[in-house]
Amino acid sequence: MNNATSARSTGDGRSARWDRHRADRRRDLIRAARQAVHLLGPGASMDEIAAAAGTSKPVFYRYFGDKAGLQRAVGEVVIGRMQERLREAAAAAGSPHEGLRAMVSAYLQMAETSPNVYAFVTRTGAVDAAAPAGAPAGGDADALSHFFSAITRMMEKAIQAQLQAAGGTAADVRGLRYWPAAAIGMVRAAGELWLGSPDGPQKPSREDMTEQLTAWLFTGIAGQFPGVPLTVSLPSKESR
Repeated sequence: MNNATSARSTGDGRSARWDRHRADRRRDLIRAARQAVHLLGPGASMDEIAAAAGTSKPVFYRYFGDKAGLQRAVGEVVIGRMQERLREAAAAAGSPHEGLRAMVSAYLQMAETSPNVYAFVTRTGAVDAAAPAGAPAGGDADALSHFFSAITRMMEKAIQAQLQAAGGTAADVRGLRYWPAAAIGMVRAAGELWLGSPDGPQKPSREDMTEQLTAWLFTGIAGQFPGVPLTVSLPSKESR
């Protein structure tokens, strides 16, 4: 091996070690941020998160750009864990109904286990004013869109796989292309209302809420009241 080849190999090895170090450091910072938010709440500032992680705010900016970048990174970890649960549940699911129940359950479980982390990765608000000049633009709204877009894609793939396994046609699958977005919208709205409701006899358990949402998504509200006509009466002009 000549000197040039040896130097290049040494440089490549050093670069690979540096990349591994950065990846490990990034994972450690995400883990520390999740723990800090879990304890401090979704409104924790970058200063507070960095202090809890035992480092400085510029270090977080170096790895994530701004607070929205940190939200996206934490959200990706949360979604990754949800995907693991869904893969396990999908392997055991014998029908699209069971697969749907597993998805709703995974979502509610994630939100209930750490409501502070859930709020952190889904909330919108002002862009972090302390972000350094040149940090990527976008803000919290981008983090929110990224999180729910990923969940919508996850639901779409799972439902398509279940339909195809059950013998569904390509036309059946195409016809449901808008369903995951509508489904996650309803699950999110109902789930967040449930999450924010005070504990008590009027609040359903997570298991009951999962069954309720699954029934609404799969059969509609009318399917829960067989034989009972559900009609909507518009107010008369006189009463408007």
